[in-house]
Amino acid sequence: MERVRDVSELPKAHLHLHFTGSMRPSTLLELADKYGVRLPEALTDALTGGEPPRLRATDERGWFRFQRLYDAARSCIRSPEDIQRLVREAAEEDIRDGSGWLEIQVDPTSYAPRLGGLIPALEIILDAVDSASRDTGLGMRVLVAANRMKHPLDARTLARLAVRYADRGIVGFGLSNDERRGMARDFDRAFAIARDGGLLSAPHGGELAGPASVRDCLDDLDAHRIGHGVRAADDPRLMKRLADRGVTCEVCPASNVALGVYDKLEDVPLRTLFEAGVPMALGADDPLLFGSRLAAQYEIARRHHDFTDAELAELARQSIRGSAAPEDVKEKLLSDVDAWLTAPVG
Repeated sequence: MERVRDVSELPKAHLHLHFTGSMRPSTLLELADKYGVRLPEALTDALTGGEPPRLRATDERGWFRFQRLYDAARSCIRSPEDIQRLVREAAEEDIRDGSGWLEIQVDPTSYAPRLGGLIPALEIILDAVDSASRDTGLGMRVLVAANRMKHPLDARTLARLAVRYADRGIVGFGLSNDERRGMARDFDRAFAIARDGGLLSAPHGGELAGPASVRDCLDDLDAHRIGHGVRAADDPRLMKRLADRGVTCEVCPASNVALGVYDKLEDVPLRTLFEAGVPMALGADDPLLFGSRLAAQYEIARRHHDFTDAELAELARQSIRGSAAPEDVKEKLLSDVDAWLTAPVG
């Protein structure tokens, strides 16, 4: 068997990781016990059994079930100490997987009721990220995401807040939740506020909905990156547009299969997008629910799509180039990728 390099040692950037979904299963179980939260049986069974829950979000009922599990996990995060633990552990997991830069995505309105309001919640999160980055050495920043299930005015409030705290580590503005609900153009003003404030535009699109949702993100939200974006592979002209503009798609293979976007890992169009020149940043999305973290996504590319070490190195470079990391950090990480590729296979 051909000897290959360890993808957990491949330097990379992680651009698609949701806040609650980054939690370790053991941490969620401990917090649920601490606060007396009764988790859904499907979630408890999955966490204790080591297998992710069975999810299929391609229909409304399946998406509701996914959200119910996610909301149950989020209800166990109740104090600044919980936030600090979650962020520190997310950083530790990323370092273990070879990440040199992490942009963690969060909607602070979800935590505001238990943390004294929207501004205190965001400040607690930013303090936790700053502390974890300092303690672990991992470059970490925050992408604030609005919820497309809520009113666009809420998104504008978040965008203004994100811009206000840009000097505290916020680098981008996103739009999450079911892309089949809430048109992208309804949130155009919020994204204009964020872009005018110097933030990256990184909405979700092209996951549960088709290529049209990716086009909407480009046309209506002037996206610099697309969360997921895999359905662009259904439209060659759209892929060329993404490639020509250098718009990075944050592709999460394990998540795509877990949520029923594709039936099996071989169906995720990694090779199609790669060969069309679409920049990609592989991401874990919600490892708490999908059962695999960052390095595992690179293993999927290797095992199920025959990516060579040189091609995996190029995927890592694309993730770094698509990040909001300072130029000196990018240069160091890119140099480290070259070193990984040229080092002897152990």
